[in-house]
Amino acid sequence: MSKKVKTYSIHLLLALIAISIPMMVSFTKDDHKPNLIGMVINDQKPEMNKTNWFSGLYASEMDDYNNDCWAYKELMVKLNNQFYYDAFNIMRLDNFVTGKENYVFGESTIHSYYGADYMGKEKISEFLRKCKVIQDTLERKGISLVLAFAPGKGIGAPEFFEDKYKRPRGKTNIDDFLEVSQQMKLNHIDLVSYFHQIKDTCRYPLYTRFAHHWTYYFECLAVKKIINYMEQLRQVDLPEIGWNTLQISDTARHRDHDVLKSMNLYTKPPQNMPLAYPDLLLESDSTNAKVKMLTIADSYWYGIVYMDVPKYCFDNGQFWYYNNRVVPNPSQTEKVEAWQLDLKESIEQCKIVLILGSDPALPALGWGFVDNAYELYTNPKAYYERIERTKLIKQYEKQIRELPNLLKKSTQNSMDRMITLDSAIKYDAMKMAGLIK
Repeated sequence: MSKKVKTYSIHLLLALIAISIPMMVSFTKDDHKPNLIGMVINDQKPEMNKTNWFSGLYASEMDDYNNDCWAYKELMVKLNNQFYYDAFNIMRLDNFVTGKENYVFGESTIHSYYGADYMGKEKISEFLRKCKVIQDTLERKGISLVLAFAPGKGIGAPEFFEDKYKRPRGKTNIDDFLEVSQQMKLNHIDLVSYFHQIKDTCRYPLYTRFAHHWTYYFECLAVKKIINYMEQLRQVDLPEIGWNTLQISDTARHRDHDVLKSMNLYTKPPQNMPLAYPDLLLESDSTNAKVKMLTIADSYWYGIVYMDVPKYCFDNGQFWYYNNRVVPNPSQTEKVEAWQLDLKESIEQCKIVLILGSDPALPALGWGFVDNAYELYTNPKAYYERIERTKLIKQYEKQIRELPNLLKKSTQNSMDRMITLDSAIKYDAMKMAGLIK
């Protein structure tokens, strides 16, 4: 009886080698952190010890690390995103959708444009009443409170919405915020009306296809308007910004393609839009007034920070990003968040407090700053007691934001529970503090 010869399929062997390549590369290289914009990546390799080994935590954390940092993850994510974008015109980016002629939109800007997030006039009036109390209180101390309303991209380019999103426009937050601010005589800057005034006559785009924010050119126009308003309000001569020349480019610069970066595509689509880039001149004159300004704002203010406007025009005043991250960071040893600072001292060392938000941000405008400042000046005892009670939760919230593995879990929780990331972070912080199970 002849002996049976065992044979192997060459195709099977090749397939095994192919799927083993990422694993082999992972063992031979130390650094595999993918360069993917806008994704929370856990690149901290866990260290094994007796405690996390027997609790099972090490296996869980190592699995999470390997899932984020395996070889070729960056390439595969980009190829996958490219396939969905080219084949189905779908963006693999949470809360963003495509529009006509390659325009991209945050879904919130579309909802806000049509009034789907309308708060109701009573709620808006109550919020602005608190602002008025703060404004009057600070005015007696020689400090100006100013609100600024910026147009989101939904207002900026509604003609490029996909037809499936179009519907009759209802009452909107921005209309009521502007109307009630006018009625209450609140200091405010209406950049929405300014946008509508110049939209049809401006030679250069005010919003681009692949950006979430206004263009760099519109940023320059808007900040000039803000500076002029502050000069009239405070009756001072602030350093000017301006430009003598413009560079025209069909490739976006600065933040004019910020969403495109986060789309993580293998090849970038053509932009084909002539954009204007002023060669910005910032006046540096020691005779100009020094007016420190504290700004609480959403990401629309970040572009103005990148221009160094707060440094040159507002005495290097701080920017509290969503009333949270402090820019510039006042510490050399840790990232400082706004809740770690003395609110009264921070306000009263300034001459202007600016609260700026785009229309989708209006339901949360101030991000807690208005409630805090209102209570601080109307019932300081209750304010300080509340701040002391919530300090532990704030510490855990900060820890979650700073540690990628914790932030990633909160990000997943926000998607699973369909709540905002801030709400998910607060929920997880309360669990860490033992306040909920």
